[in-house]
Amino acid sequence: MDAREVSPSSDTNRERTDVYYGTDTVLDTELQFFSKSKTRVDTCMNYTRPQLAIEIEQIKKAFIDAKNRGIKLRYITEITSENISFCRELIKIVDELRHLDGIKGNFMLSESEYLAPLILFRRGKIASQIVYSNIKEVIEHQQYVFDTLWNKSIAAGKRIKQIEEGVESIETKVLENKEQIFNYMKSVIGNAYERSVCSSIGAMQLVYNKFFEEYKIIADKHRREGKGKGVRWVTSIDKDSIDLVKIFLNEGIQVRHVKNLTPMNFAVDNKHFYATIEKMEEGKMMESLLASNEPAYVRHFNCIFEDLWSKGIDAKDRIIDIKKGIEIANVEIIENPKESINRAYDVSISAKEELLVAFPTANAFRRNVRTGMSMLLLKKRSGKNNVKLRILTPIDNQIMQTIEELKRTFPQIDVRAIDESIESRITIVLADRKECVIVEIKDDAKDNLYKAAGLSIYSNSNSIVSSYLSIFESLWKQTELYEQIKEAHEQLKIHDKMQKEFINIAAHELRTPIQPILGLTEFVYSKITDTNQRELLDAVIRNAKRLQQLTEDILDITRIESKSLKLKKEVFALNDIIPSIIEDYRKQIQESRSKFYTRLVYQPLDETVIIEADKARIAQVISNLISNAIKFTKEGIISVRLQKNEKDGKGYNQEVIVSVKDTGIGIDPEIFPRLFTKFTTKSYHGTGLGLFISKNVIEAHGGKVWAQNNPDGKGSTFYFSLQLNEYISDIK
Repeated sequence: MDAREVSPSSDTNRERTDVYYGTDTVLDTELQFFSKSKTRVDTCMNYTRPQLAIEIEQIKKAFIDAKNRGIKLRYITEITSENISFCRELIKIVDELRHLDGIKGNFMLSESEYLAPLILFRRGKIASQIVYSNIKEVIEHQQYVFDTLWNKSIAAGKRIKQIEEGVESIETKVLENKEQIFNYMKSVIGNAYERSVCSSIGAMQLVYNKFFEEYKIIADKHRREGKGKGVRWVTSIDKDSIDLVKIFLNEGIQVRHVKNLTPMNFAVDNKHFYATIEKMEEGKMMESLLASNEPAYVRHFNCIFEDLWSKGIDAKDRIIDIKKGIEIANVEIIENPKESINRAYDVSISAKEELLVAFPTANAFRRNVRTGMSMLLLKKRSGKNNVKLRILTPIDNQIMQTIEELKRTFPQIDVRAIDESIESRITIVLADRKECVIVEIKDDAKDNLYKAAGLSIYSNSNSIVSSYLSIFESLWKQTELYEQIKEAHEQLKIHDKMQKEFINIAAHELRTPIQPILGLTEFVYSKITDTNQRELLDAVIRNAKRLQQLTEDILDITRIESKSLKLKKEVFALNDIIPSIIEDYRKQIQESRSKFYTRLVYQPLDETVIIEADKARIAQVISNLISNAIKFTKEGIISVRLQKNEKDGKGYNQEVIVSVKDTGIGIDPEIFPRLFTKFTTKSYHGTGLGLFISKNVIEAHGGKVWAQNNPDGKGSTFYFSLQLNEYISDIK
């Protein structure tokens, strides 16, 4: 990419991506972009940009001139109460204007060019630099992005009507720009007649610095008119925060103390809820904010606040206690994981009336069952018939079977399912509503209970126990009964079985006619000399082979999932099969890619590599990896390499590693975590089955498959390893 201070007109029409600097150059580049467009201009801009389109005469004229030439103009932006007047004017000069919440980037597209002004949320300012590209692939990709946003947007007229009538669309969003966060909070607070806040002192300092006048107005209206509940605040008061709390109290804001707050700071009223997990030390503005007017969120957090409020200590009493040096309740942070688990177990055993346990992940539940901790606890609890035991846990097929066994052995327990997407990292244990242990999950992938755990917090504080109790009860109320889960699980199994049977039958039925089609078409092809007819038959043969491969992939998937994949192992030299596979793909590259240059390189070992494996299956894996590399490498080098690895360094436990390295676009970070699962693909020409099949074939041989993006940022490398049967050297 070049960095320049001149506009695209100074360059040739070669394909390129450049960056241009200077506001005059940026403006000139945009005007040339409009003048060169022939059929369409698609514009996506954040909420500050409509002002420029109207107030800067050259830009406004460029839109109007383009429209007069018959250019189709589409424009997406975020319509707000602040830019509504500019959007009304913009409607008159574009073909269609639409609204979409939270737009951040800015870009413009014509049929042959792409522009992206590098500026975010500075009102009335022209960008000081702009990205320009006329590369076809860039334009096609950004056009896909624009069309996706366009399909998600709503008509400008509808959004303007919502703003004018004060009607809010139901939405939940994450704000990650300080100016947006400030404006949103100011708007919500300014329109509220009551506020319920649970926060740290840092958040209280933030409100004092930036929103105190709005809070004083709410408190004053409540005091004079009795409207709403005024402003109520739950926080943790210490000797350093007394002066700030007194300022709030003097303005009629109600404050209560909770010794240890939950990690989340939140504020809620009758219509809105927002929250952050940031500490906001010294009153600093948060970097991100979860905001919602979803009624379920509002009700949920109002419920949590009411529970906290009812258990909190009046701020005036708390201040008196601080001055007297009085500290109530016991809070203990346990950093040793083993002690954390043992404390949770001891508290569980101590329960006399009720024990509540919430597992955040399915793995957390499995670890407790696998180590015998849950079984030991249940055996001890089973002798105390008056103790109620309730468990919350995410549920999958394996856990369903475990719970069924537990229910048969310990019918007094009640288990309900929670959604693992909540992404909590703590296990909650509550005994008799008097004690709680909160255990952090440090590494959920670990099988060992102690290695997975981090620090824990023990408390018998009434407010802390009440806080986590309210969370547990809220989740409990939102879950379905175990019997309903079991019924849904059975229905799911029936559906899954029917689906697999259908796919298997369909694949076999497809397989039967494909071979005759291929055979007869290839026979006819061999008898015809007319070039046009041969091209038509080429297309038939090519697509029939694709259908044949898809059918074989589907059958492989059904064999893998039904655990019926069989290997026909034999002893052979791995060196012998790779060259022929590579040669086939070299021919394909030469026949199909006249515009691109992709070179296929083989780096063999000097020695013969002997393995015991299914020859056809290993060839299938190598072919899949090379095919993938070609698919995502339009120009560059694809290298296939063999290397030996000695696991113990003594010549024993040797394995061979096959790698396929390319210089293509690399692995998209979005799909990397699920790269070897079914239907994972970003390509329009693939099914996402090849890597899944390859992984299962190699693992069936006792090997491993993995991948990485190359350190130099160019392309990726896929690997698989197999155990060596014999190693013969000195063959060159």
